[in-house]
Amino acid sequence: MSVNLQTPIDYLKGVGPNRADLLRKELGIHTYQDLINLFPNRYIDRTQYYKINQLQRNNADVQVIGKITSFKEVAQKRGKRLVGTFQDDTGTMELVWFRGQKWLKDSLILNKTYVAFGKTNWFSGKFNMAHPELELLEDHEKNMRSAMQPVYPSTEKLNNRGITNRVINKIMQQLFLETKGRFTETLSDNLRSELKLISKQSALFNVHFPKNQELLSRAQFRLKFEELFYIQLQLIIKNLIHKSKIKGFPFNQVGTYFNSFFKDHLPFQLTNAQKRVLKEIRADLGSNAQMNRLLQGDVGSGKTIVAFMSMLMALDNDFQACLMAPTEILSVQHYNGLLEWCNKLNISIEILTGSTKTSKRKIIHESLENGELQILIGTHALLEDKVKFKNLGLAIIDEQHRFGVKQRSKLWKKNKLPPHVLVMTATPIPRTLAMSVYGDLDISIIDELPPGRKAIKTVHRFDKNRLNVFKFIRDEIDKGRQIYIVYPLIKENEKMDYKDLMDGYESISRDFPMPKYQTSIVHGKMKPADKDYEMQRFIKGETQIMVATTVIEVGVNVPNASVMIIESAERFGLSQLHQLRGRVGRGAEQSYCILMTSHKLSANSKTRLETMVRTNDGFEIAEVDLRLRGPGDIMGTQQSGVLNLKIADIIKDNYILQLARHHAKSVLKIDPSLALPENQVYLNTYKQLSKFKNIWNYIS
Repeated sequence: MSVNLQTPIDYLKGVGPNRADLLRKELGIHTYQDLINLFPNRYIDRTQYYKINQLQRNNADVQVIGKITSFKEVAQKRGKRLVGTFQDDTGTMELVWFRGQKWLKDSLILNKTYVAFGKTNWFSGKFNMAHPELELLEDHEKNMRSAMQPVYPSTEKLNNRGITNRVINKIMQQLFLETKGRFTETLSDNLRSELKLISKQSALFNVHFPKNQELLSRAQFRLKFEELFYIQLQLIIKNLIHKSKIKGFPFNQVGTYFNSFFKDHLPFQLTNAQKRVLKEIRADLGSNAQMNRLLQGDVGSGKTIVAFMSMLMALDNDFQACLMAPTEILSVQHYNGLLEWCNKLNISIEILTGSTKTSKRKIIHESLENGELQILIGTHALLEDKVKFKNLGLAIIDEQHRFGVKQRSKLWKKNKLPPHVLVMTATPIPRTLAMSVYGDLDISIIDELPPGRKAIKTVHRFDKNRLNVFKFIRDEIDKGRQIYIVYPLIKENEKMDYKDLMDGYESISRDFPMPKYQTSIVHGKMKPADKDYEMQRFIKGETQIMVATTVIEVGVNVPNASVMIIESAERFGLSQLHQLRGRVGRGAEQSYCILMTSHKLSANSKTRLETMVRTNDGFEIAEVDLRLRGPGDIMGTQQSGVLNLKIADIIKDNYILQLARHHAKSVLKIDPSLALPENQVYLNTYKQLSKFKNIWNYIS
């Protein structure tokens, strides 16, 4: 009979209440199962024993067999150090301790054979080893230990309280003894033989006590695959449940609105990517299930026209459509962009934001409820209880990471059936992350820019080049262009940031004096009305320079602005730099992005700046960003729990992730409810995982 893995860790021999308490607080280990899932960070190869005359000056971990022949205490600036002479049949070296001398002298036996393990240093013509791990050769040979020694995650507190790596190794051995190494298999025989995966039992044993590199690699592959396979299984099941339970309105026809826009009013040829995405959306809208699709496309890739054509499909089937954006500026921009097309097609469209006057609101509410109003654009104002649609068929949400789930679900409740949902984002999400986090949404990607768009030229300049940069700005303004100059705003230090911005504004005003030059300033401390006034002056071309903090990051469209200067660019994240750069390059002229920094740059900052100069591809930038910051940061706090992975790494193990998703899809395609006998193992494991959320708390 195998021990129940949900047994509290307190009951494992050698743990006890005090250690259990520390393991819970420091490493989140509550049960036997949690301990099994504490995987080593790295391994030390203890297959080899070195002779003293074979040691190299490479600061590596080595083990040497020899005897301590003598001790001496050496005075130093603070206290003393203990030095032991250690010798084998080829030479001598020194073992050095800076603390615990009395205990060491009492417990170590001279002229007995020990195995000394640690990092070697070359000092005064001799090798030495500081604070070595020492074990009598006879004990060393008795222990159940693998040649590759695991190094487990730890904390300072655990080490200070005596729960060292060796102790964790010991309790891990105890766990395997108590459970007799019997662990329930979680993958089917078919899948294991197809992918040549070792058993669960063998994988767990060899990840904790590997005999050699090859067995370790096979164990890690098996466990990573399993972890990612069940994440994908959960996400795909969630998607299937969504599609089977949440019915949507079938849009059966593509009619007059769509066809006449396509034939007579399309402002430019659609790219192949836009056509492909429209096809995917059309297939969703024609099915009986509610569409739940994420549309990703870089700044300027033409998402708006795809969104508009999707709205026309709703209108052709006698439904209404709405588009919700995170800011008033962005809503106004969408409205102005769509108004021209709607007028040509004789479609009624309105905008509703916080500043819409009461009298106007009344008219909008009425015409929305009686169905006269076909398209409504707006901010959070669309979520107010007073806003009632006659029959909302399609809701489009722009930059969805700015809206919470609660806010989005308010839109659903405005209807008998939930509307189809299209979520748009210009923040490219790396494919690996999209598969793991948005695996329950269908994803469309627009990955090419419309023809005629010129790539933005990006350069990195140090502060000492500022005079040349100012000359370049003058030349561009003389050509009739406009300039953005953006300063970082980091909350912890608003005073300093505000000072930076005001100093910057003053120096720009000195170098670009009125009346020849007009400069706008926009920052978070201004009243919304003042901010809007300054923005409008710049949009109308009344000012040539806009000095701002990152408030202009999302969505302002000024085709005449051709230069983006980012001050202290090393203080921005990659995705933010990319978003800011996307504010220019919206007209037909060549645009530029200049990244200004001081000379002091960290390695990460250099990588970020080099990436920006090298490429304009948002997806490539997102991949680099993911490598630098890790998944938790990119998803923001509310979703960091999604990727609480025990052994896999979605960046390094991208190939395994794709393989796992492929196999999870194949299983569910044939047997969506996991009812077939050969899939019993998946169903059982899936139920277990859902039951003990504390073990695999992946899905947000």
